[in-house]
Amino acid sequence: MEKSLRVAYGEALARLGDSNPGIVALDADVANSTMSRLFQEAHPDRFYNVGVAEANMAAMAAGFASVGVIPFVNAFGVFLGTIGLLAARTYGSYSELGIKLVGAYAGLSDAFDGPTHHAIEDIAAFRALANFEVIVASDAAQMDWIVGYAASNARPMYIRLSREPMKAKYAPGSLFEPHKGRVLRRGNDVALIACGMMTDNALEAADKLSCDGIEACVVDMLFIKPIDEALILACAREAGAIVTCEEHSVVGGLGSAVAETLAAKGDVFAPQEFVGMQDTHAESGSYAQLQQKYGLDAQSIAAAAIRAIERKNRKKERT
Repeated sequence: MEKSLRVAYGEALARLGDSNPGIVALDADVANSTMSRLFQEAHPDRFYNVGVAEANMAAMAAGFASVGVIPFVNAFGVFLGTIGLLAARTYGSYSELGIKLVGAYAGLSDAFDGPTHHAIEDIAAFRALANFEVIVASDAAQMDWIVGYAASNARPMYIRLSREPMKAKYAPGSLFEPHKGRVLRRGNDVALIACGMMTDNALEAADKLSCDGIEACVVDMLFIKPIDEALILACAREAGAIVTCEEHSVVGGLGSAVAETLAAKGDVFAPQEFVGMQDTHAESGSYAQLQQKYGLDAQSIAAAAIRAIERKNRKKERT
C-alpha cells in the first residue's frame, strides 16, 4: 500500500497533539500542501499560520522552544533550507533550541513547479549545521515513528518529506533505533545505501540485478546525521562495493556522508558510485520523467551497481 508522507506526517502530528499539549505547529501559508492543516483542524489553538515568512517562522519556533514548547515548523524544503537557514543556524544550531523543521515537497517531488521549488541542497545545508539531526523518511510507518521521536528529543532537527506516495516497507507501529539505518534486503555483491523515495528505487534496482545473478544489499539510511557509521563499514566489508542513492545533489548529501565515513573510518577498499543530482538543477516535468532524465530511477541505480562491482573486481585482479 502506498501513502503520501505528508499525509502520514499530518496524521501523526495531529494524533500526537491529542496526548501532548506541549506541541505547536507553525506553517508558512502552505498548510494544505504540508498537511499541517490536519493538526490545525484538531488543535486550532496551537496552530500558527505566519504567512510567507519562513525566516520569521523559524525564529518564532525558537521562542516557543526556549520556554519548553515543542514547535514543528512546516514549509517546502527548498525554503526552509534557504530562507529559513539563518534562523535555523542562530537559534537551532548555535543556541541549541529544539526546533523541528519539516521540509515538505523535497527533492524533485514538486515536479512541475521546477527548479525554484526543487529541494536538492537542503540535506547538505542542514548537515553542515552543528547540533542538527537530519532525518529522511521512506514510508508512512517510519514517518509516524519519526514524529514521536522528534517530539521526545530536545535537539534541533530537519525532517525531510517527499510529496509523492511511497511504498510501505514497514508494518504499522514499527520501532526504529535513533541514528541507525535499516537493512531492507541482504546481498553480498554490492550495497545500495538509499534514503527517502530512493529506497523504493533501490529495492526495484535490486530486483533487476537479482535477475542477472547479482545480489544487492539495500539499506534505508533514514538518519543522515548522525549517520550509522557501523552499518556503512559493515557494508564495505561484506559487499566490497557501494552505491549511494539520493534525491539530492551528490555534493554534501548522503553520498558525501558515506564517503566521509569510508575515508575516515574504513579499513577496506570499497569503490563508491554516487546516484543523485550531478551538480545541476532540474527542469520542470513529471516526477517519473525527471527521475529518469537525471539518473535517479531503478535502471540508473542498477547500472551504477554494475560499475561499482566492476571497479571492485579490477582492484581484486591487481592485488
